[in-house]
Amino acid sequence: MPTHPSPTEVDELRRALLAGGAAAMAVGAVLPLVACTAQSPPTEPASTAAAPTPTTPRREIVSTFTTKDGTQIYYKDWGSGPVVVLCHGWPLSSDSWESQMIFLADNGFRVIAHDRRGHGRSSQPWDGNDMDHYADDLAQLLDMLDVKDISIFGFSTGGGEVARYIGRHGTKRVKKAGLISAVPPLMVKTDKNPGGLPIDVFDGLRKAQLENRSQFYKDVPAGPFFGFNRPGAKPSQGMIDFWWLQGMMGGHKNTYDSIKAFSETDFTEDLGKFDVPTLIVHGDDDQVVPIDASARASAKLIKNNKLIVYPGAPHGITDTHKDKLNADMLAFLKS
Repeated sequence: MPTHPSPTEVDELRRALLAGGAAAMAVGAVLPLVACTAQSPPTEPASTAAAPTPTTPRREIVSTFTTKDGTQIYYKDWGSGPVVVLCHGWPLSSDSWESQMIFLADNGFRVIAHDRRGHGRSSQPWDGNDMDHYADDLAQLLDMLDVKDISIFGFSTGGGEVARYIGRHGTKRVKKAGLISAVPPLMVKTDKNPGGLPIDVFDGLRKAQLENRSQFYKDVPAGPFFGFNRPGAKPSQGMIDFWWLQGMMGGHKNTYDSIKAFSETDFTEDLGKFDVPTLIVHGDDDQVVPIDASARASAKLIKNNKLIVYPGAPHGITDTHKDKLNADMLAFLKS
């Protein structure tokens, strides 16, 4: 067992260092270690050492996954508890749900939201910008995370994504569903859907995007999306800028293709496959997705639903009416 140097031995080492030379350099390198050894108290026997404090197992958080066709999808996974999944609108990202995400996570839920392919921080593939791919990407995410008994909500285009997910993959993982300012059952006017919007409306959106996407993405939130074009409205520049930022993060081709996906996809048969309690929330002054051809029509097709109408509310109620929406979603989740 090693012994500690005596004070005399330490003094001799110091004198050698002062004498200089190679030997002194070597001694100088060793001296601090020797001195520390001389001053350090004996180590306690291992048997008396304190046991390590057990740590709580933590869920590994990965920000992306790759779909079967090689597209990388970004997602957030916040909080812990019963699982809530949120699907965003066009041309936005999961950030558009941030008020609901932080509220629900603070209230004991695990909240998952992804950036749809071609939107936000996800990849921008040339092909696959349609509802079937959106729904299959969502299914792969939920399968990968292996979440069960989820409550899944879709805002605007995200409502179509939720509908097509249930239509294609069923409700084996779903306990409750929600359609918030959502596009189903069908936005465009057809012979079978006389209450829809003329195709010219969506052609106009495509034309505006091709001509000047950045300006278009300023005009939408500054006008009808949040109802800032109504008399007496007080526009929020912050909300307008945030909408523009999210939109511009998406791919030009992807968000262009998505206009067709959200406007011309017929979700009628998908809604007929809803067999879980469903919350439907819509503003009756929604200028983007008019309530009669969307929420009220969906309520007639979904068996077990609760329709809540916000008087005078615009399309973007996740921001303009976030406190009321948060409370209504929480009450639905706890019911």
